[in-house]
Amino acid sequence: MAEFDILVTGGTLPDGRVADIGITGDRVAALDDLSGSTAGEVIEAAGDLVSPPFVDPHFHLDATLSYGTPRINASGTLLEGIALWGELKQTVTVDEMVERALAYCDWAVSLGLLTIRSHVDVCDDQLRAVEAMLQVRETVKPYLDLQLVAFPQDGLYRDPTAHQNLIRALDMGVDVVGGIPHFERTRAAGDASVTELCEIAAKRGLMVDMHCDESDDPQSRHIETLAAETTRLGLQGRVAGSHLSSMHSMDNYYVSKLLPLMAEAEVSAIPNPLINIMLQGRQDTFPKRRGLTRVKEMQALGIRVGWGQDCVRDPWYSLGTGDMLDVAFMGMHVAQMSAPEEMQRCFDMVTQENAAILGLDDYGLREGALASLVVLDAGNAIEALRLRPARLAVVSKGKIVSTQPRGDATLSLPGRPKSGNRRHKLS
Repeated sequence: MAEFDILVTGGTLPDGRVADIGITGDRVAALDDLSGSTAGEVIEAAGDLVSPPFVDPHFHLDATLSYGTPRINASGTLLEGIALWGELKQTVTVDEMVERALAYCDWAVSLGLLTIRSHVDVCDDQLRAVEAMLQVRETVKPYLDLQLVAFPQDGLYRDPTAHQNLIRALDMGVDVVGGIPHFERTRAAGDASVTELCEIAAKRGLMVDMHCDESDDPQSRHIETLAAETTRLGLQGRVAGSHLSSMHSMDNYYVSKLLPLMAEAEVSAIPNPLINIMLQGRQDTFPKRRGLTRVKEMQALGIRVGWGQDCVRDPWYSLGTGDMLDVAFMGMHVAQMSAPEEMQRCFDMVTQENAAILGLDDYGLREGALASLVVLDAGNAIEALRLRPARLAVVSKGKIVSTQPRGDATLSLPGRPKSGNRRHKLS
């Protein structure tokens, strides 16, 4: 008989296995049939889905929960959102950004989202967003891991001080090199920015995550340069292209050349389905493009693809809750991933695939891994996507950090049960 700090009993893992999970300290000590074991705290997961925590590889924590300030994005376009943020960042304080970011992190934890990669705008000579997000990263460190990307929102070359501010941000402890080549003045300048940013990352031993081709223009092809520079500099496995929206509109023959280059370079892709389909195609009448990149085609070639959240209640997006299952649910629909194995893959894209993109070595449900997990009111991963259910318990680094009751309804119907839920098992 073993003694654990926390024991999760009878959970259904994402791969369908049923197992108990014993946690000691901040590590998974055992994953097996642990009948007869005792623990300081027991979570009875009898048949409930027990998953590793959700991971968001693309977010903007400095802007989150600022919707309506200085005003609402009337056109609903990407460019108006950038312009609104450009106004807001001139007046917003460090304390305001910290307060909003911490509130969002509370939401995240309650939903089992325990790792976030956030792009942080460095196009402000005071670097207030960087200062704020570094403070937030330290505050949430006991229960949520935050990776920060030095992001020159207004263009590495287009903004006169972006380059020096990006270097300052990295020196302050920001983790990842970011960029936005399609926002430079010319395509040539965009390609040059990709080269320089990748060289900075290679010299410092850092990862790269670029907003790349977030455009309806099929000639926005900076992902080609990003793949080439990744190979030239030996950055394979350390680079991600976020959005890649222009691929939605590209010529099929060109894409047949591009995707093998991405696969060769081991460049990951991070589409953001909620935001991509809301912002893209705004100049179209009908048929209207939706701006989601070619997810299944990339996966077929072995390119790692993970779903990102991108925005919640900010100048670009008026909605959102922080729930990565909402993201996967929307992505599943827009990418038409309806086969059982494809739906399962959508769940993996907000858990283990995103963890791999971010380089989380101690992630997962296995002995010796970091003891972080979420228990959901669902029987399996596909049902979790369908229901986006209550998170019955969230464990972060060996501590229970959130609990929530089941979502059962109390019914008053003649001849019918007194309670009901939407879980459904095929006979």
